[in-house]
Amino acid sequence: MHPNPAFRATPMQDNLAFARARGFGVLSVNGAEGPLAAHVPFLISEDGSFAELHLARSNPIARAFTAGLPALIAVSGPDAYVSPDWYGSDDQVPTWNYIAVHLRGVLSALPEGALRSHVDALSAEHEARLLPKVPWVSEKMSEGAMPRMMRMILPFRFQISAVEGTWKLNQNKTPEVRASAAHHLAEQADPGAQAIAALIRQDLE
Repeated sequence: MHPNPAFRATPMQDNLAFARARGFGVLSVNGAEGPLAAHVPFLISEDGSFAELHLARSNPIARAFTAGLPALIAVSGPDAYVSPDWYGSDDQVPTWNYIAVHLRGVLSALPEGALRSHVDALSAEHEARLLPKVPWVSEKMSEGAMPRMMRMILPFRFQISAVEGTWKLNQNKTPEVRASAAHHLAEQADPGAQAIAALIRQDLE
């Protein structure tokens, strides 16, 4: 997380809502020979106290798992390079604006019997965001196919102990300078730059 408090004023519930909406991040733990990381979809509980996820049995984190393993899930949002020329102000330097939320906590294994309901809930969450279509459900699969595929993965619960967010949107600069940067970012073809521009403008309202 960026140390400047200007970028870390977003309320915890907003950071949690951002992570919940993204539903995908990098799970990281300390392994015997160094850091281990896995890119995982996850579901955050309604009260924000935990997330559920799954890993392939062959994943290094699953293989190295021990009960109560401290872990972090890093959730990334839009990001964009900002040119000093865009500020309309002298003596500026290049920077990078971005959104990121870190969830800290403890990873625990769930009983394998919890896997089916987790997979169904995860697919239901993301199928509901796809329009227009009839949501996919696991019952569409032929008999025996789903259990066979689920043997390749394991369910886990991530108990959330801390939520940290960085929303770096040039808050350490004047409104005029920020507005100028947003104008130029909005003109770029990169969707990330356009998203950052929209967030800066929203923050200036």
